Amino acid sequence: MTAKFMMTAELSPRNVNFVIPTHVAIIMDGNGRWAKARGLPRIAGHKEGASAVKLAIESAIKYGVRYLTLFSFSSENWKRPADEISDLMGLLRRYLRSEIAELHKNDIRLRVIGDRLDLNSDIVDLIEDCERRTVKNTTLDLVIALSYGSRKELTNVVKNLAKKSVTGEISVDEIDESMITQCLETSDIPDPDLLIRTSGEKRISNFLLWQLAYAELVFIDCLWPDFNETEFTSAISEFSRRERRFGSTV
Repeated sequence: MTAKFMMTAELSPRNVNFVIPTHVAIIMDGNGRWAKARGLPRIAGHKEGASAVKLAIESAIKYGVRYLTLFSFSSENWKRPADEISDLMGLLRRYLRSEIAELHKNDIRLRVIGDRLDLNSDIVDLIEDCERRTVKNTTLDLVIALSYGSRKELTNVVKNLAKKSVTGEISVDEIDESMITQCLETSDIPDPDLLIRTSGEKRISNFLLWQLAYAELVFIDCLWPDFNETEFTSAISEFSRRERRFGSTV
């Protein structure tokens, strides 16, 4: 993805009375189907999907969203054909190299969650460099879920707390929801208020299972490469109409 961000004053929404979620999470689904429908190789869909990422970032900043988490590659995606994985990793490398300056210029902090042990060392180095260079940026936290699976994340939390209990560092009675939350990769990020999934699929696919406990879920029929500001605005509008009670009656 080489197109540059267009963060200008003209992007500020006018006369819009939306309730803006602090944290939006998106399952970016449908790249392969988009390419297949056009008789193109799957990589063409992934490339077009990268442009949709740019539009999602611009839209998040436009409407004042503080955190944007994108599910880009799941732990299950490693089961895909080797050539597709290679193409995806190549796209990731190009993104990290070409867009970091734009992210930094627009005060965007990049964060990556997921298992880095499965990634090539050069990609890990690029991620760490991007995270380091943007760590003080505050307009938007862009969180990329890469080689991420929520069950694996929660399993690791359980293992770590069990080890601490065995060694006497903590007691079993001390383990509560707050402690578990602090052990997650998203420990310093508020839980998502809104989850968007494209392509018409209506499931969360092992994504942020703990963190999405009280998120509003919006499922959009468009395939991810077709996602644009109109789709983003529609999801925000739907979120604004929801009544969030968090288990209470008020």
